[in-house]
Amino acid sequence: MLPIGAHLDHADPVAAARELGADAVQFFLTDPQGWTDPPERPDAAAIAASGLAVFVHAPYRINIAATNNRIRIPSRKLLASHAKGAAAIGARGLIVHGGHVGAGDDAAVGFENWRKLFERAEFEVPILIENTAGGENAMARSFDRLARLWDAVGEFGAGLCLDTCHAHAAGEDLAGIVDRVTAITGRVDLVHANGSRDEFGSSRDRHANYADSLLDPELIAAAVAAAGVPAIVETPVEGHAADIAYLRERLPE
Repeated sequence: MLPIGAHLDHADPVAAARELGADAVQFFLTDPQGWTDPPERPDAAAIAASGLAVFVHAPYRINIAATNNRIRIPSRKLLASHAKGAAAIGARGLIVHGGHVGAGDDAAVGFENWRKLFERAEFEVPILIENTAGGENAMARSFDRLARLWDAVGEFGAGLCLDTCHAHAAGEDLAGIVDRVTAITGRVDLVHANGSRDEFGSSRDRHANYADSLLDPELIAAAVAAAGVPAIVETPVEGHAADIAYLRERLPE
């Protein structure tokens, strides 16, 4: 069975995952809205030895594509420090959003900035770039843009985190989505198996539990099965157990 879990509180993610009955877990190492380097964790060895499929989500403020040096350079440094922190706990990958350029900026500069990141640095864990829901200047919203991004970073072994809510919000049909995205990237490393509170093509990043989702949860389960990789639900916490159970019931043994 594929590892299925949830995004959980970082204070004691192993205990939280055990309580939920999850076999995968994702969490932040610091405040997701901050610029703080992660501290050493006293439970690092325990997390690494837990047997869970562990993933770390990088802070939201990171924008590798930015044309503004005061954003891009700190973003590179913060990504590197969180990759080091993720490696220390045995994480399988560090998820980071694709970012965006400013209004009126040439998108080609953003793709080149991503390329420069991998040309200039090596990371101790796979960097998993996540598709995003909205923004005309985003690097990884539409699959046309994702193709241009992978032209820039694919040769460096960049990984992909496929978010189902984000794809739905961006106007990408989930039917057959794994085949379409792997034709671009050659890989999917993790699925953020999220329902959506909003209609197709809304550009709104609002996750929903499957029972309340305007995105058909059967399509979410089909995407996880087709990808054949771990899945994390980032849905409201009160529905985590039901969402995980739904996926497990529909995945092959």
